[in-house]
Amino acid sequence: MKKFENMNRGEQEAHLMLPIISELKQLGGQSTTKELKRAVVADDDLIPENILTDYKISSRSGRKYLPFNYPFNFAISNLFMAGLLDRPKRGTVKLTEKARNFSGSSKKLSDQVYEITLPMWAANTKKKRADKATQPELVEDDSTEEIGWRSELLDALMKLSPGKFEMFCRALVKKMNVDIDETIGTKLTGDGGLDGYGYITTDDFRTSRVAIQAKRWSLNNSVSSPEIDKFRGAMDKFRAEFGIFITTSTFTRDAIRASRGGTRVITLIDGDKLLDLIAKYELYVTPKVVTTYELDDFFKDQN
Repeated sequence: MKKFENMNRGEQEAHLMLPIISELKQLGGQSTTKELKRAVVADDDLIPENILTDYKISSRSGRKYLPFNYPFNFAISNLFMAGLLDRPKRGTVKLTEKARNFSGSSKKLSDQVYEITLPMWAANTKKKRADKATQPELVEDDSTEEIGWRSELLDALMKLSPGKFEMFCRALVKKMNVDIDETIGTKLTGDGGLDGYGYITTDDFRTSRVAIQAKRWSLNNSVSSPEIDKFRGAMDKFRAEFGIFITTSTFTRDAIRASRGGTRVITLIDGDKLLDLIAKYELYVTPKVVTTYELDDFFKDQN
């Protein structure tokens, strides 16, 4: 079977339909589009692990964009138009009864979907030419502004020195309520393979030891399972109950499986999740966009 990057746009779109349905079933039938996108990429061996941070520059506009958004969003839209997905609220999709009852191959699903949606797209295109009507609604995509600051931030992280990146990761973990130990993992060498160490106390006053690993790697250099094994060995040396592995890159699927094995699960934070956490905790970034809200149908009916 073709790798995802060797498929044309239509093949990519058709290929994504079944993973979208399957992952939503695993996620309980409902998910944010962002969480769904990550789940599809994490579990599909045909899709490159770094596809969610593989930004490109448009030759037409000069702006950065994420190519994966196009086939993913059109796959979502086709499933919506075919009655397999619903949108309970902005940024969220859920399975319909029709989707929950579907069983079959990827081709069977895409054939059923396109039998319904292709005439709808054709009719809409004809109508658009006649009265400039809009196309069928697409799932909301990352805005140009969001893609801009995310790619800018990722570039900035890549330019940090190894020592400064490790310090940055310790600061991030501290924001996550880990009390950093200033004597372990703060040196560039001689710290037993750790880039940070700390303690986290739960609401019932149980304190656990947390080991931190930070890898400022390029997108084409994914963290593999041997790196996870080495980190777990360092955790053993310092008797850490938890591990947090942070990278600007991605993790191979073998690394993800390795992180979940054994008696202690290691939390993995890849480049895409790292950007989310930096925004969430506003770590060395300042929000510029004012939050707005879309009114629900409740307000549209005046009775």
